[in-house]
Amino acid sequence: MPAASIIEHLKKHGQLADWEIASATKIPLAKVQATLESLSARGEVSRCSITRFVDGERMEGMLCRISGSIPPKAPGRKPSA
Repeated sequence: MPAASIIEHLKKHGQLADWEIASATKIPLAKVQATLESLSARGEVSRCSITRFVDGERMEGMLCRISGSIPPKAPGRKPSA
């Protein structure tokens, strides 16, 4: 089942684009996109539309992460207020 492998991959690697998920899991991009849409509708995944330029080539897709997950704070000193 692609949904379980996509969720596990996102848990392990954090926020990723749909084409990154497809290449890492070896699931076709169309199937990854359809699965991410259904996971988003169920509230398991947060997603947004993005445009990135990779080697001068425009790539449009979805940026996804597990719902409710907050990235950890960056290490090091913090500026004082």
